[in-house]
Amino acid sequence: MKTTPTAPDGTAERVGMVAGPGRWAWLAAGIWLFYLSQPLQSVAEKRSGVVQVVGFLTIILFAASYLAFFGVLRRSAQAGTLPRWQRFGYLALMLVLCLLMIPTAGQTGLTGLVYISAVGMMLLEMPASIIFVLALLAGAEISMRVVPGWTDDGSYGFAIFLGALAVFGMRRAIQRSIELNAARQDMAELAVQEERNRFARDLHDILGHSLTVITVKAELAGKLIEANPGRAAAEVADVESLARAALADVRAAVAGYRELSLAGELVSARAALQAAAIKADLPTTVDEVPEENRELFAWVVREGVTNVVRHSGAKRCTIRIAAAQIEVLDDGLGPTPGGGASGHGLIGLRERADAADASLQVGQNAGGGFRLAVKARAVRMEP
Repeated sequence: MKTTPTAPDGTAERVGMVAGPGRWAWLAAGIWLFYLSQPLQSVAEKRSGVVQVVGFLTIILFAASYLAFFGVLRRSAQAGTLPRWQRFGYLALMLVLCLLMIPTAGQTGLTGLVYISAVGMMLLEMPASIIFVLALLAGAEISMRVVPGWTDDGSYGFAIFLGALAVFGMRRAIQRSIELNAARQDMAELAVQEERNRFARDLHDILGHSLTVITVKAELAGKLIEANPGRAAAEVADVESLARAALADVRAAVAGYRELSLAGELVSARAALQAAAIKADLPTTVDEVPEENRELFAWVVREGVTNVVRHSGAKRCTIRIAAAQIEVLDDGLGPTPGGGASGHGLIGLRERADAADASLQVGQNAGGGFRLAVKARAVRMEP
């Protein structure tokens, strides 16, 4: 359950517990002390010099305690919070000073309750602050009715209510500010996490395919090094070229500018399948595929062929491409028990398909083996 923070706690949260209100905030708050002119005038009208001195002294001490509150607020923001006993102690001090004003200032001394209600609304938790303000309001209204010579004009109770209401609005503004900052922080963290996931997915797809092809070609070169040194040298040259291309892809992915080419992936797929002694039945053109589907289809080719070379045990791999659909089929062992997209690569491919408003299908090929298909959203062709 959310609660409205007190002024010290809210200020600390807003500024990260580094700095509270401005150094000269007490000057802005001091403007409201002009309401103490009424008790000052009442004390000044007293004929006794001792009464006047005591009255002026209590009013000055009360005003000083009110202004000192903003210094306490600043220090509490730097410390992170203000202990509860200090909050109640500060309110008790102000209340005692207000009561000491009444014998010399008379009814006008109730003006101090307005300042105390405002400070109490800032220092206490919301339920306690409401009870505290209601107690002050009741005390002012009852005293004006029972103390001889005092008039019941309702102005003090109304002023206490307005002062508390104004501070309540400030507390709500603080709470909204805290919630907004928290929401912004959550959004920033989600954006960072999403970028991490994107980079991890790209890095897996890039290195998974490249290292698989490099491994297959290196094994082939090792087998041919004695029987056919020339062919082995060509395979080693291909390994070097693939390693350099993989390094360039990683650098491009880090920079965030990497895009796949569907035609390029088909060429790489043919080379990888031939190196693994898998017959490749691949399309020779991608002209019918619209531009907005080509990058997604390129990822399908890369992930599908990588899985065929790694896991399938297939002798033949077929890729079929249409304007809005691509299929990667093999005649190997077929899907694992339970089916579904269970590898990191297939999970990443599903995320890419979802982002492109496409559907991913994995399962058993009609003729045996494994089938990977992605169906993109329909594309309206220009007349």
